[in-house]
Amino acid sequence: MRTVVLHARSPAWRAVAERADELMASPDFRVLKSEARTRAGFIDIPGAGPAFIKRVEVSSWIRGIVARINGSRAKRSLAGAAMLEAHGLAHPEPLAAIDVYRAGAIRASYLVSRALVNADSLSRFMLGPNEIKGRNVHRRKQISDTVAAQVRRLHESGIYTRDLQETNLMVEDNAAGGFNLYFIDLEDFRRAAKVSWDRRVLNLVHLDRSIGRFLCRAARLDFLYSYLGHRPDHAAARKIVAEVTVARESIDRRKRRIAPASEHVVAPLVGGTR
Repeated sequence: MRTVVLHARSPAWRAVAERADELMASPDFRVLKSEARTRAGFIDIPGAGPAFIKRVEVSSWIRGIVARINGSRAKRSLAGAAMLEAHGLAHPEPLAAIDVYRAGAIRASYLVSRALVNADSLSRFMLGPNEIKGRNVHRRKQISDTVAAQVRRLHESGIYTRDLQETNLMVEDNAAGGFNLYFIDLEDFRRAAKVSWDRRVLNLVHLDRSIGRFLCRAARLDFLYSYLGHRPDHAAARKIVAEVTVARESIDRRKRRIAPASEHVVAPLVGGTR
């Protein structure tokens, strides 16, 4: 087994990454995600503060060779962070990243990043405990406009993501009375000379599928207009909504083919333009 350090903000953070398995087995580790090959969560590092640690195991030797060629999860996360950083888009700061090799193939990747201690996922931040904050329409509108503006800024910077959903957006209050948005799951970001309208629509549809759980159709339409930066005339608005709906229905059909029959799907943006 061989360990390759991809990034370390300091020798101390390198040591944290190299002890990741030990730390993740500790009772002090607060698990956020635990699946067959992915484990992630938070831990307080003495003298350094809270950190987020994510380990992704590679399922087979062949996939490990592919990861070595195309870039491991940790390496792609570092690339995504660099893209966002170059354009001033907020994201968790990578503190250390390592790949573990066995028989010439990557078998696991580890990423340590600074924990966003004051932020929460978009839905939890917007709704609050018992959804009490969600009743504040003005606050909800401000948050929605902030997210729309940052997603538009992402696309105008020549960056898109393969997994834009509300759980990959973290929000916190800022000192100016507004909100800060953080893009997470850094491995899914990609760069383009220009983000095409089709790619933008796919990002918007993926996000709409997740925010539809807690925003009504009118609020989701308002988000779309905020993303565009203006409210188009009636004909243009109907055309845009139709394009989004077609893309949404295509994704829904694909999801239904692979999802259990009982999975709930939120209704798409149909029926005109408010």
